[in-house]
Amino acid sequence: MYTGKRERPCCLCRNPETVRRLDLPPRAIVAMKHGDPIAWRDVLGEVSIYFCESDWETVCDLVLETGMNPIGQCNAAFADFDLRSDFEALTNDIRERQDHRAREREALAAASETVEAFENGEGPGEQALVEARVVQWTLADLRGEVTPDR
Repeated sequence: MYTGKRERPCCLCRNPETVRRLDLPPRAIVAMKHGDPIAWRDVLGEVSIYFCESDWETVCDLVLETGMNPIGQCNAAFADFDLRSDFEALTNDIRERQDHRAREREALAAASETVEAFENGEGPGEQALVEARVVQWTLADLRGEVTPDR
């Protein structure tokens, strides 16, 4: 079944055989390697990054055991996201930038629920916990906040 996502290579090593995907808010692109030239405000939906099996193990160790965020080593060129069409040049009309704050609040709320469920012994699963931590840490880093988890 087509889910609307194109599977991309591993964002760390370019291995085309991937086993895991993390979905992040658009602003996470700013924290990724080579993400500066990408117009993250024009991203529609979430940004997906993929990992091969060996890199997924490393990411899990970094996040769950060491408390480190791997997002800075992920190459934005291998992320999957959709950019809105740019018709400004054709229509001479300037559109407002998309406001992703609501999407970020939803992502943070979902991440907090996942972490809380894990802490209550409800085990949301390794992938969900890793994604939740990466979302929390990345958005906190981009806001310049200090998080108690790290």
